[in-house]
Amino acid sequence: MKKKSTLLLIFAGWFLICKPTCAQETDPDIQVEESAEVFLEAYSDEFQENFFEALKQKGIENYDKAINLLLVCKQLDSQNRVVDHELAKVYYEDKQYVLAEDYALAALRSAPENLWYLDTLVEISQKQGSSFAALSTKIPYTNPKLKENLALIYYKRANYNNALKILKEVKKTTFSEDLTSKINDSIKKQEVNNESVSFTATVQNSGTRDLDMYKTRLKGLIAANSLPLLLQLSEEALETYPSQPYFYYAHGYALNKREKYRDAVEILEASLDFMIDDISLANKIYKELSDAYNALHNSVKANMYLRKIKPGF
Repeated sequence: MKKKSTLLLIFAGWFLICKPTCAQETDPDIQVEESAEVFLEAYSDEFQENFFEALKQKGIENYDKAINLLLVCKQLDSQNRVVDHELAKVYYEDKQYVLAEDYALAALRSAPENLWYLDTLVEISQKQGSSFAALSTKIPYTNPKLKENLALIYYKRANYNNALKILKEVKKTTFSEDLTSKINDSIKKQEVNNESVSFTATVQNSGTRDLDMYKTRLKGLIAANSLPLLLQLSEEALETYPSQPYFYYAHGYALNKREKYRDAVEILEASLDFMIDDISLANKIYKELSDAYNALHNSVKANMYLRKIKPGF
């Protein structure tokens, strides 16, 4: 019984990260626990032990062992799409992109309306520098929900032209109209940012002062724990300077303090794309990510980021 409870706790943390939120959910913790319970009861002890050990090994970047454990799960249940998706992610992290793509395709074909499976496939495709259009013949591309998900993924990645192109192919719904509006707003903001960058190039000193002013004010708000103002100003700073990792950190810090842990993880992990030789700031970001994942009961991810913190900075 103790063993089962431990596995349930691990899976609940994994499920929280992989599961999209829904406005109708009134008690997500109960739903997560119930989903984990169903998962555990559906499979043998051997499957459970190999699957959760694989997640653990993936979390500590021991990819070879994680792959071998998941392949054992695959032998025990050859049609399990969750295992296919996990294999796709581990192969991707291990830079074995061809195998990652094969398993991502298998997972998506089993569940074409799953946003996470599609997102993984898009990530793999982009990493290889290939066009996603080349994969459209290998998936149920005519599925309307799949296309909506693809448009949403492109929007999240700031690939606005492709997102609008996809939305033109789907039937008009509240979702498609709302997303089109958001994309057009983002394009306008992008144009304003581009104009701001152009202006800054000609008035360099003024632009530098604005950047330093934001950093100074944000540091003061963090010190004062003024969360509403910190959220507002960090969002404004990000819109003006979208490649400044400190502004992502400040926004993620505020989200963490407001207990919006999922949003905090998203913004903080995005900041890592812009990090260049700033160990002190990186440590702060890793600390916030560890705190957020702990709050989401994902101890594997929390410990992974905690280990990345370099002492002495």
